[in-house]
Formats: sequence, C-alpha cells, structure tokens
Amino acid sequence: QVQLVESGGGLVQAGGSLRLSCAASGRTFSLYHTGWFRQAPGKEREFVAAISRSGGTTAYADSVKGRFTISRDSAENMVHLQLNSLKPEDTAVYYCAASFGLGSRMSEYRYWGQGTQVTVSS
Repeated sequence: QVQLVESGGGLVQAGGSLRLSCAASGRTFSLYHTGWFRQAPGKEREFVAAISRSGGTTAYADSVKGRFTISRDSAENMVHLQLNSLKPEDTAVYYCAASFGLGSRMSEYRYWGQGTQVTVSS
C-alpha cells in the first residue's frame, strides 16, 4: 500500500515558478515509477511527467517540455515537479501517482494522491 500527498500548489503570475512535492508513505514506494498528471476545469486529466523508480529516466508531455522538471529524492520518499515559465493554461489540479510501469496512461497508475491546485494568473 502506498499513500501519496501532494503539496506546493498556489497562485502565481504568468512567467513565475512553483515547486510541487509528492510525499509517499509505505516502504514499497521505491518499487514504483511516479508520474504527475493534471486536470483543468472541464477537461480530462492529462499526463504531465514521469520518473522511473531509479530516477534515471524521465518523460514529459510536449506541452511542458523545457519548462517543467521532475526529480526524485529516494531517501526522503519524495518526488518533486519544478514548474517554471508558467502559463495561464497550466492552471489545473496536479496529481501525483505511482505505477509499476513507466508510462503516460492513467490506467497504468495504481495509487493516486488527492491533488494540489495550481493557478496561474495572466
């Protein structure tokens, strides 16, 4: 069993930055790859980024590539998502999730956090 808790969301102006964190409980977290997804109002949840359990492999959605960076602190059981050059269209609830497979499909992810709100004003 893995429990995930996101933090770090907030209100920021366009061009600003935020750092989201995903804290995991459970000794088996190291067995899972971790992804970030987001859901804007009225839209489907979409893939943002993922990182392998070793931290050696990352993947990003085209819409965030070059602006967002995912990282992993295995000693602390945490995964971070650095959001730079934020745009109003990045406004969404951001969720972290854990999976045995490193992919971009929601169906691959077994455990989910409750989400943290990111709002980018223009």
